[in-house]
Amino acid sequence: MSENKNKGRVVSPRLVGGAVIVAALAVVVAVYVNGMPSGNTSDEVADAGSACSGTLALAKAIQPLATGDVAAMASASELTPLQSLGFNGPDGQAMTVGDFSGKTLLINLWATWCAPCREEMPALDSLQAELGSGAFEVVAVNIDTGDDSKPKKFLNEIGVAELGFYRDNTMGIFNALKKDGLAFGLPVTLLIDETGCLLANMNGPAHWSGDDAVAYIRGALGTES
Repeated sequence: MSENKNKGRVVSPRLVGGAVIVAALAVVVAVYVNGMPSGNTSDEVADAGSACSGTLALAKAIQPLATGDVAAMASASELTPLQSLGFNGPDGQAMTVGDFSGKTLLINLWATWCAPCREEMPALDSLQAELGSGAFEVVAVNIDTGDDSKPKKFLNEIGVAELGFYRDNTMGIFNALKKDGLAFGLPVTLLIDETGCLLANMNGPAHWSGDDAVAYIRGALGTES
């Protein structure tokens, strides 16, 4: 019965034309939304990418040095600008990786509730004491929620003297790196070159004051001895 009712029905050309227009508009909107940059303009992304032009060559060159205690450091295989990665500086003011332009960074994300983080903090402090300079800095970013009292108390108790007190109690830095596939748990460590681009990264602890780590960082700085 339903088939007989539909046999004589004529579809209006105007209705067909309207459906085609709606479908076409849907495709255009989808292309526009999917093609929009997230967070940066296309010019900003291009500028950041061009700043990383020499990064991958250096990343490849230092990979053989990732042995022993730092064997888990994986060199970047694609351009990853991190200039906009943000956190608070020792004065409590917001800053980004871009503010360290000209300096190679070893960024380490840690929290007081993370046992491996607590264990490697003295080694990071020693690495900063040995290699910290105008060309290199260990930037240990605490991501405890709440105020500064707990992480500051911990650092004072273990005698950290060389590391600056960097913080992000919103965990925004961790979530940004997680979105990029660079953070899965704590601690997280990134080696970033003087242009703000990723050289290498790892998840998990390392003995950062040992000979392997020192040789690795010296290789990145071009100061092997």
